[in-house]
Amino acid sequence: MPQLTTSSRIKSIIGGSLGNLVEWYDWYIYSFLSLYFAGSFFPKADQTVQLLNTAGIFAIGFLMRPIGGWLMGTYADRKGRKTALTFSVLLMSAGSLLIALTPGYSKIGMVAPIMLLLARMIQGLSVGGEYGTSATYLSEMATKKHRGFYSSFQYVTLIMGQLVAAGVLVLLQKIFLTEKELHQWGWRIPFFIGALLAISVMYLRRSLSEPESFINEEPAKDRGSLKALLQHPKAVFTVIFLTMGGTVAFYTFTTYMQKFLVNTVKFSNGDATLISTLSLVVFMLVQPFFGWLSDQIGRKPLLLAFGFAGTIATVPIMSALENTHGVVQALLLVILALLITSAYTSINAVVKAELFPVKVRAVGVGFPYAIAVSVFGGTAEALALLFKQQHHASWFYWYVSACIAISLVAYLLMPDTKKFSKIED
Repeated sequence: MPQLTTSSRIKSIIGGSLGNLVEWYDWYIYSFLSLYFAGSFFPKADQTVQLLNTAGIFAIGFLMRPIGGWLMGTYADRKGRKTALTFSVLLMSAGSLLIALTPGYSKIGMVAPIMLLLARMIQGLSVGGEYGTSATYLSEMATKKHRGFYSSFQYVTLIMGQLVAAGVLVLLQKIFLTEKELHQWGWRIPFFIGALLAISVMYLRRSLSEPESFINEEPAKDRGSLKALLQHPKAVFTVIFLTMGGTVAFYTFTTYMQKFLVNTVKFSNGDATLISTLSLVVFMLVQPFFGWLSDQIGRKPLLLAFGFAGTIATVPIMSALENTHGVVQALLLVILALLITSAYTSINAVVKAELFPVKVRAVGVGFPYAIAVSVFGGTAEALALLFKQQHHASWFYWYVSACIAISLVAYLLMPDTKKFSKIED
């Protein structure tokens, strides 16, 4: 295969990133809209109880992610990154369409939450496969000198997916629909949009180029298998523990934050959405800077910065947020938390990809990462709401800090993958 030109690499990275954007839009629109559709899928009850029910299904969707990371990662290592990426976005489209079309509890009873659960399980499979494959694809398509910078666009588009989801909700809230209409039927519109976008991206991904490292790898019977992956136990456990704190922090200050601002701080839905949206813009824009910085000074210094700052600052930030009533002050506190988290999010994709050889890279990145995200990230929101229901909201702040502290130990013990990258092998 001839060497890819710079323009070809950039085109492939953009193509892969746009698909990632739509995948994560579909994934996160559920969280942003749960304040509106919780009453449609579950019997009338206290708002916190309804949110706990939707958060529980959100967590179950996460439990499907390791299966998706394993199946799609294996498929990507055996048949190609492009084919796996195309199939994952098709699954996501199906899940969004199912949510948009499912009648409410008042019409079909318990079938409604069961259908919601099925849709999230399908989307969990999709996003579980998406992360590992797209992280691998972007890392392999980038050159060594700029690998941190280019791979950071995975989280740029991941955050952009959240941002588009929040932006769609803001437009519906402020311009097109009333609060009552959003609760009754308007929440279905963003799911229809996500399904249509996913179908469009499916065709876009069919034209992507395969990375040279994948094409040049000699075929092997155990390519992409769990048996081959388990030949790299240190790398597998490194992925799990370096992800633990980062994923809890990420889901705390992004998807859960909107509910926290409404349910605990007592902001209106509109103000909470505005704070979440503006903070996500800043979060998105700083990712390439931190990615570029990792190309200059290495990956490990950034991970250590997140580990130390996250362990020390999480409890003070969350406590200050709980007691604030000003939109600007809340916005600045959320931005501070996300800037700290950026030292992890911007480079976590490339760090994981650099730990594994090409024949198990997609499954090696996706499977252990999905296990960590399912156990820690997927349960963060439900755990926070449970502590809130038991009148011990501050316990969750200490839990987040403890998870980051455990990851800090992993950062201290692991090598700097920029210096010992297996992508060059």
